[in-house]
Amino acid sequence: MSFSDKIISFNKNHKIASHVLFWCLLLLVQLSSSNYYNSDQVPFRNNLIGDGTNLLAQIPAAYFVAYFVVPRFVYKQKYLSAFAAFLIGSYIICVLSRIEVIYFEEPFYGRQHKPDETFIEILTDIPKLVYVYFFRIFSVAFIFMILKLLKDQQMVQKRTLSLEKEKAESELKLLKTQLNPHFLFNTLNNIYSLSLSNSPVTSASIARLSEILDYILYRCNSTFVPLSGEIDLLDNYIGLEKLRYDNRLKVKFKITQQHDIQIAPLILLTIVENAFKHGAGNDAGNPEINIELYADNSQFRFTVVNSVYTKKNMNNNGNIGLSNLKQQLDLLYHGKHDIKTIHTDTLFTVKLNISLL
Repeated sequence: MSFSDKIISFNKNHKIASHVLFWCLLLLVQLSSSNYYNSDQVPFRNNLIGDGTNLLAQIPAAYFVAYFVVPRFVYKQKYLSAFAAFLIGSYIICVLSRIEVIYFEEPFYGRQHKPDETFIEILTDIPKLVYVYFFRIFSVAFIFMILKLLKDQQMVQKRTLSLEKEKAESELKLLKTQLNPHFLFNTLNNIYSLSLSNSPVTSASIARLSEILDYILYRCNSTFVPLSGEIDLLDNYIGLEKLRYDNRLKVKFKITQQHDIQIAPLILLTIVENAFKHGAGNDAGNPEINIELYADNSQFRFTVVNSVYTKKNMNNNGNIGLSNLKQQLDLLYHGKHDIKTIHTDTLFTVKLNISLL
């Protein structure tokens, strides 16, 4: 947690204490400044009284601007009303501060107020109210307002990031709930076909499916998982599909893995599943699937090329998997990935590149 986050957290949990601490620190700063410039001429007691009475005017001015003018008028874009309210409020605060100085602070110092300065003159001496009181009082009020605006802005940003994170996580969960039943439906259809023909490899298919489901249900629930687990998942899936196609299907899986990086789960399975369903599944001849995987600390590349019976079949398959995959990649690797699909009359290629820097 950064220093600013700690301050915001303290202010949120101890609002009154944080405000009292702010004004106490401001009083100490003003006292230090007064003592530095008037150390020989003015006693410390007089500085304390003077700076303390200044603070009594600065506090209501700060809360007036930050908690009344800005939220009630500026945020609602009522700028003329904001200007009018600020003028009236600042005038009243400056007049009250001048009255306090005349009838409390100066007598405490032993000074006699000028008898010719009447109450009407106090109210109408605008130059003195502006140059002597306004700038001294409202300079602090403006600093207080800026600090509050910065705090509010940071809290809004944190809240927005939190909402965006929750939204992304919800969307990812939705995409996975769409993906897993889609994969399961295809695989169970395969096993059902094997069981109808009393194939001796039915039990092996069930065992492989059990390993796949164990991985999907219990070992890939985090946002990122080790690549090695995804490779094992692909091996099981490819083995399961090869049982159905026997020797008619040719699959090449080339792996160049320099590091066991972390990757989003199930995205590779989606691409491979798409190649089997819409490539090999639609090819009545001798389908081929070539898979290449490369991974190091800085980049990840995954290419799947499958033969197709006709280009029309690939264009009209209406597959769900790749559409979900692109949404998932955009959520997890926004601006750091590139996925391309290439159609020809005989081949369909998916190329996925992810920057890990």
